[in-house]
Order: sequence, then C-alpha cells, then structure tokens
Amino acid sequence: MTLKIFQPMFEKAMLWSRHRHAPAYLGGLSFAESCVLPFPPPDVMLAPMSLANPPRAWRFALLTTIFSVLGGLFGYVLGAYFFQLIEPFLAEHGYMEHYKRVVVLKDEYGIWAIFIAAFSPIPYKIFTISAGALGMALAPFVLASFVGRGARFFLVAGLMYWGGEKMEHKLKQYVDWLGWGVVLLAVIASYLVHRFI
Repeated sequence: MTLKIFQPMFEKAMLWSRHRHAPAYLGGLSFAESCVLPFPPPDVMLAPMSLANPPRAWRFALLTTIFSVLGGLFGYVLGAYFFQLIEPFLAEHGYMEHYKRVVVLKDEYGIWAIFIAAFSPIPYKIFTISAGALGMALAPFVLASFVGRGARFFLVAGLMYWGGEKMEHKLKQYVDWLGWGVVLLAVIASYLVHRFI
C-alpha cells in the first residue's frame, strides 16, 4: 500500500482548477515559473484545469504557452542586464551548478538547448536567465521557447482533453503511484545529470 500524500493534493488541485479566477492564476504561474525561483511548473494547474473543463483545454494550453514565453523573455532580460544582481541568489539556492551545465549545453547544442529545456522538466528558468546572460540571439530564443513550451503544454492539455472524466477517475485512483514514480524518476534523472553532464 502506497503512502497517500498525492491524492489529497490532486483533489485540492481539482478544486482550485474550477475557481473562476483559475485562468488568471494559471497565467501568473506560467509567467513566474519561467523566470522566478522557485516556482512549480504550470502543468500542476494546466492538467487539472483541462480535466475540469475539457472544451477550454486548448485555450488553457495557449494561455500557458504565451505567459510562459513572456516570462522567459523577462528571464532573458534579467540575465542580459541584471545577472550580477541575481548571481548571488542563484548561488545561495544551489542553482549555480545548473547554470554552469546550461553554459556547456548552450555551447554544445546552441538553440536546441532552449528547445529541450522548454519541452522537458529541466528548470526552464535557468535556461531563460542564462540565454540572456550568454547573449543568445533573441529571435531564435523566442521561437525555440514558443515551440518547446507550446508542444509541452498542448500535449498535457490534449491528454487531459481526450481522457476527460475517465482520465480524472483513473488519475485519482493511481495518483499516488504516479506521484512516487515521478519522484523516483526525478532522483534518477538528477543522479544522471550530476554524473554525466
């Protein structure tokens, strides 16, 4: 029997996702997650909101994408013009190692590093700040961010839309197993990143 800590969180998220101001909260979270430390990814709101209101799932995905890219632009500006001010904050919260890895990835993969970060669970905010600090060209940065973020958020919304009410019941039933599985994958990914990158 699994330790049930994720199911109450899921039920609370579903409750919040039906709030009349939920789209505004989703936009704010999407913006903040792209440039401010530490904020959870907007998927935690996008998925339950899309489940709670499937006809608006695509609109929620677009809203998330737009505000995430706008937040990424803000992070880019922070990196380009204020990196010396935020560098101590990055060091204090243990993000400097991530930043150094991003520098290596950017040198090795260029714009593809931004696309990978935009789509994957890698902390996108570190890439947005470092893109500005390293002087990455703005237009490719925006394009890669929009494509990567859009692909990720429309995939999340699409899965919830197609799953509908059945998906909600299945998620509620297995959310603790999924939650612990994600934690385990995060630990493994963190080990591999520290070991090989």
